[in-house]
Amino acid sequence: MFRHRTVGGLWLTVAVDLPINPPVEPMLARSVARLPTAAGATYEPKWDGFRCIIFRDGDEVELASRGGKGVTRYFPEVVEQARRQLPRRCAVDGELIVIRRDSPDGQPRLDFELLAQRIHPAASRVRLLAETTPADFVAFDLLALGDESLVDQPYPQRRARLETALAQVRPPVHVTQVTTDPATARRWFDIFEGAGLDGLIVKPADLPYAPGKRLMFKVKHARTADVVVAGFRWHKSGPVVGSLLLGLYDEAGVLHHVGVSASFTAARRAELVDELQPYRDAGPEHPWAHGDHERGQRIPGGVSRWTGGKDLSWEPLRPALVAEVGYDAMEGDRFRHTARFVRWRPDRDPRSCGYDQLDRPVRFDVDEVLRGDPAAPAAEPA
Repeated sequence: MFRHRTVGGLWLTVAVDLPINPPVEPMLARSVARLPTAAGATYEPKWDGFRCIIFRDGDEVELASRGGKGVTRYFPEVVEQARRQLPRRCAVDGELIVIRRDSPDGQPRLDFELLAQRIHPAASRVRLLAETTPADFVAFDLLALGDESLVDQPYPQRRARLETALAQVRPPVHVTQVTTDPATARRWFDIFEGAGLDGLIVKPADLPYAPGKRLMFKVKHARTADVVVAGFRWHKSGPVVGSLLLGLYDEAGVLHHVGVSASFTAARRAELVDELQPYRDAGPEHPWAHGDHERGQRIPGGVSRWTGGKDLSWEPLRPALVAEVGYDAMEGDRFRHTARFVRWRPDRDPRSCGYDQLDRPVRFDVDEVLRGDPAAPAAEPA
């Protein structure tokens, strides 16, 4: 039996015939500020990677990401591991991750940037990256096994089936650890960030698998930082501000581009045009005018395969504006995700906005997270 998809990464012809077939939108989670502690809730690490449902029907394997996108061609090593280690007929929900093992401190940790580089149009590059930065697969739910669909079964039963079906897997295939103990979950939340993880996923008791529905919860780290607003980009809709370009000073006094803040209403985008106007006299001495490559300065405007033909031009601002922004984590020396604008800080000296204000998590070995926490109470059986 063949399923169909369209071009551009969406489903074409898929030679799998399972109780549940692609495209299937993964079940999602909604953000909450505090850790839910309802009876029977299950907690697991939140992996910072690409969400992926693996469909295996004999030798046929398909990797499906969010939004109905097939990513099979980009991860040939994962396809091979699925053939070797997953049940012959199954649909397994999980996460594709890349582990960086050559960090300066020698501590293995997740690296989303390396994972993002795996999406490349050239087949030769795909093969090279599969060898040099191979992806691991972390399984956390079982949607189908053999001729049986499990989506209507409560999560504790699906988890038990997952553990049995994948009991013999070995790295680079893993089964995520879980706990039903809130105290253990809070400890994980504190220490696992040092291995590059995002936070925690919380699954209510007796939760069926509902594709595309936000029935789970996610708790992520939330922090604020004072940053220099040293530029902006116009919005694609017209002459209003699209995003603010954010900077932090290093110990040598070099201003690095660390990310953007972009989530504004249409009315707020128009207001920002007037608020930024007094600072548009940046002149040729702007700290991002040329880039100090000898000192590894990050400046805006770089093109990547993610931006493609997107207009990356930007307008400089005199680096005198300070804003407080919310962020969840750092990826090296930049914000991992888009920062959230909180407020202007006219009381802050821009030169005081340095990396030293950031809360850096203690380094933690991601391999220990993957192996399982021996101090954690096991999840209650179904």
